[in-house]
Amino acid sequence: MWAFFFVNFMICYMKFRNILTVMMVLILAVSACKKNVTDANKPAVTDTTKIIVVKPDTVPKATYNLSLLISNKNFDPLPSVIELANQELHEISGIAPSLTYGGKYYIHEDSGNSNEVYITDLSGVNLGKLILDGSTNIDWEDITTGPGPVAGKNYVYVADIGDNGASRGTVFIYRFIEPEIAVFSATSMLHISVDKIILHYPAGSVNAESLLVDPLTKDLYLATKQYGASTIYKAAYPQVINTAITLKPVAKLPFDMLTSGSISADGSEVLLRNTGQIWYWKRESNESIAHLLLRAPQDAPYFRNERQGEAIDFCGDGKGYVTISETKGYAGAKNAISFYKRN
Repeated sequence: MWAFFFVNFMICYMKFRNILTVMMVLILAVSACKKNVTDANKPAVTDTTKIIVVKPDTVPKATYNLSLLISNKNFDPLPSVIELANQELHEISGIAPSLTYGGKYYIHEDSGNSNEVYITDLSGVNLGKLILDGSTNIDWEDITTGPGPVAGKNYVYVADIGDNGASRGTVFIYRFIEPEIAVFSATSMLHISVDKIILHYPAGSVNAESLLVDPLTKDLYLATKQYGASTIYKAAYPQVINTAITLKPVAKLPFDMLTSGSISADGSEVLLRNTGQIWYWKRESNESIAHLLLRAPQDAPYFRNERQGEAIDFCGDGKGYVTISETKGYAGAKNAISFYKRN
């Protein structure tokens, strides 16, 4: 009996062991196939493809509505108008106060005219001219005064930045220390050596007519002249000379066709203008120019008495601001400074 059971047990064991063996073989075969498929899908070499991430436009954009601005009451809305003795200048494009000789002003003409800066005052008298040696008036569009590399010295900055055809690869700022002009008269003429600051835009040429110098940081700012928009570009101090500097965009603003701008001598106020309107900002403590311009401005007084309003600047003594216009093509128009007195 026991022999019968033993024989049957061994037969069942052998059958069961064969089934297990077959199952193990099948499992190993399937695993091998999966491994072969996976290996076949792997590249023969390491993939070195670089993923290019396009950075979004990070230049902050102003969101204020220019039709909802409040009016600034700090300045007289009716300007004093002073005719210039020099009526031979038909394309005046910039005006700036002397910070060394109070009451005197520098003016210049734009594209195609001579490389000269003329001097006057708020009586309109002709006080001679400066000739900027080594410069060319491709399209001088603005002028301003402020600090520079030498501490304690006041500098003049002439902006050769006009580019109506958006075709210039570089634009220039001519910088020089204010010369001795205390006794200048109509026949005075002085040759000036200048520093040449070379600038180019990071994304192609663009027209601009507004130069601002921050007296607190000595940084330079250019505001582009475009329809319904303006980008503010910065050239941080110190600005090297004779080597191209790439401008940095720092703000996008909704202004139409800007023609000039100014920062007050103490750095506390800012103006921008086009031919028909002026905008004013009051600077907060430790505020950057870029941040300031992103805040809503106020409408500043403008009598609209200029045929083609081109230039603006704060007076050096802080007692107001001045504007001036081109007269070319306007029969009977006179070269004149409009002075908006601070209340």
